[in-house]
Amino acid sequence: MAEKKQTKIMVPPQGGMMHSFVMRLKLILRLMGDSRVSPWVKLIPIGALAYWISPVDLLMGIPGIDAVDDAAVLWFGSSLFVELCPYDVVQEHMKDLSSNLEVTKDNEVVDGESTEVTDKK
Repeated sequence: MAEKKQTKIMVPPQGGMMHSFVMRLKLILRLMGDSRVSPWVKLIPIGALAYWISPVDLLMGIPGIDAVDDAAVLWFGSSLFVELCPYDVVQEHMKDLSSNLEVTKDNEVVDGESTEVTDKK
């Protein structure tokens, strides 16, 4: 039987929907803690969360669609909050969040040592 070739599985830095969701959540939390963002703007995600938790719904009587308005308010609130924050502050936090995920394209050489490990005794 042929020996299997060992391969490394590399996950690309750009993820899917869950990666975008987690990055957006981290960005919002960082912006909420930043003193350069207006306290009035910080009320937007708080209001969206309050609406999500509250028993009041805009589309109360329609079964199956009543959860859609909660999702829409959360999405709209998070998008509006990020858009109303100062652009340079948002860019600074986005750079910090993505700095550990970016792969350099300059073919940089990183100094390091390697040790060969064998199973032979």
